[in-house]
Amino acid sequence: MAKMKSPKQMERHLKGIANHHRIAILLLIAKREGITLEGIIDELEANAKTIGEHTRRLYLAGLINKTYHGKFVEHSLSPYGKTFVQFLKSFRETT
Repeated sequence: MAKMKSPKQMERHLKGIANHHRIAILLLIAKREGITLEGIIDELEANAKTIGEHTRRLYLAGLINKTYHGKFVEHSLSPYGKTFVQFLKSFRETT
């Protein structure tokens, strides 16, 4: 049986997506698993420092994983990140 999350634990995840850049990053990683930071920056046409900070916050919130390959960092969704992407997609399509 799965352990229920406390309100404090849920807050951590919700704050993790509480920004339009972070939402865009999560949705992009869902489409392109293993995308590098440079790929995210290019795709979203955003400032490198801004995107770097937002990916750091998503990582700290437990929504993305980072895998280091030399100087490159690949990003993937954590299990919680996948859950939030499903929520975001269903929420976006709601009228």
